[in-house]
Amino acid sequence: MTALLRYQTALLVRSQHWLAPVLLYAAFLAVGVQWGQPVLDSLGYAAAGLLPVTAWLVRLCVNQEPPAARTVVAAAAGPVRAHLAALLAGLGCAGLLGTVGTVIVLVISRPAGADNGVRVPLLPAGIAGLLAAACCVLLGAGVGALCTRPLLHRRGWSVAATVSAALLVLVAEGSPANSAVAGLVTGSPTGTVHVPVLAFVLALGLAAAAAALTCRLAPVRG
Repeated sequence: MTALLRYQTALLVRSQHWLAPVLLYAAFLAVGVQWGQPVLDSLGYAAAGLLPVTAWLVRLCVNQEPPAARTVVAAAAGPVRAHLAALLAGLGCAGLLGTVGTVIVLVISRPAGADNGVRVPLLPAGIAGLLAAACCVLLGAGVGALCTRPLLHRRGWSVAATVSAALLVLVAEGSPANSAVAGLVTGSPTGTVHVPVLAFVLALGLAAAAAALTCRLAPVRG
């Protein structure tokens, strides 16, 4: 599996297809996160942007191989392992991006509540921000996995489904991503840090279920 992960990651890096989603996330942060803003608001904003970006990266990894190369890799390592490696490569790249974004937010944001009257401890805020980012990355990976091969092969339907599902998962009440982001934003006025442990566990379970389903279907639907 390690060799497959290196292979998929190297394909993504050399193709430079990662530039578009990474630049989109950088622009998203540049527009919405300014120096000296309340840290919890900024962490919630940065985490929310990761969900569609992760879905994009996962789609790129799943579809980046030419059909002939995909067939060879599936024959050598098995279609389940090959597909799982592509999903994990996209997830790992998004996780790295989210970690960098969270650190940048912690560095440039003001450690205070939205009303400037309450100081927010950076360590708990950083943990909450990382877990919120992880929730969005995991659910974004699940969306990306379900909205491309082997379930959806047509690019137009795949893109439309990815965009729609990413927005729905982000704004739907009860979604772990929505809960994690809302916990940061609603806690900002009082400086209360809500660590989204339960949301993270739920997001992890949903992402694992999506990966298991698509990997199971990979040998059947390609």
